[in-house]
Amino acid sequence: MTLSLAYSPCPNDTFVFHAWTHGLLPDAPPVEVRYADIDITNGLAERGELDLLKVSYAALPWVLDEYALLPCGGALGRGCGPLVLSLGAGTPEALAGKVVAVPSERSTAYLLFRLWAARHVPGGVGEIRVLPFHEIMPAVRDGVVDAGLVIHEARFTYARYGLTRLADMGDWWESDTGLPIPLGAIIAKRSLDLVALAAAARASVEHAWANPAASRAYVLEHAQEMDPTVADRHIGLYVNEFTRDLGTDGYAAVSALLDRAAAEGLVPPVPAGALELP
Repeated sequence: MTLSLAYSPCPNDTFVFHAWTHGLLPDAPPVEVRYADIDITNGLAERGELDLLKVSYAALPWVLDEYALLPCGGALGRGCGPLVLSLGAGTPEALAGKVVAVPSERSTAYLLFRLWAARHVPGGVGEIRVLPFHEIMPAVRDGVVDAGLVIHEARFTYARYGLTRLADMGDWWESDTGLPIPLGAIIAKRSLDLVALAAAARASVEHAWANPAASRAYVLEHAQEMDPTVADRHIGLYVNEFTRDLGTDGYAAVSALLDRAAAEGLVPPVPAGALELP
C-alpha cells in the first residue's frame, strides 16, 4: 500500500525524506509526496486527509486523537528559533499596539511569540496578520506591517532586506527553560504501523547523513531558488540528533511548550501520555 506523505519543500525536509521518497530504503513502505508549507499541512492534518505529515508542534493538540507523534524525522534544536524583525532599531516594548506579521497562528513560532510577548510587550501587540513566510520580510521592509515573525532560512537573509533583529524567540526559550525549541513534528495515522513508520523515518535520516551528496539535486530542485550555501546552512541547523530521535530533552521541550501554551489559553490541553507512541 502506498501511503500519502506531505512535507515542505524546505531543504531540511527534502534532505531528511529523500531516501524514503526515492525508494532507497528496502523496508520502508512506498509513499506519494505532496509538497506544502506548514500552514497547509496543519490544515490537512486537522481534516485527517493524509497518512503522514510534517506539521507544527503547535498543531498537535488538535490532531492527536487521529494522529500519533513519531519520535524522529522532525525539526527541533538549539540556536534555531524564530526571529522578530523590524525596520530599524527598537525594543520589545515598542511593539505594544503594533501590527505584527506571522506565518501561521497554528505554528510553534506563533506560540513562542505569544508566550514571549506576554512577558515583554506591555499591553500586548495590536493586530496579528498572517502572511506566507516569504512575504513577511518584504512587508516589514515596505512598512506594510510594523514587525514580522520569521522562520526557516530568513535567519540567514534578513539583513538583505535592511531589517533588524528585535528578538530571538529561541534565545529567550532556551534561556528560560534550558530546553531545545520544538518546531516541526512528523505525525502518522494511529491506524498505521507506527513502529515501522518511525523506523523508516529514522533510516531516511541516517541515509541522508551517510550519503549527503545523494540528495543534493533533489534538495536544490525544491529550494525555491535558495542559494546553495544557505541551503547547506539550513540543513546543518535544522537536521540534528533530535531529528534522529526526540529523546528525553525533546519530549520535555514539546511538553513544556504545549503546557505553557495551554495555560495561556492558546491551545487545548494535551492529555498525559498522548505524545508517546502507543
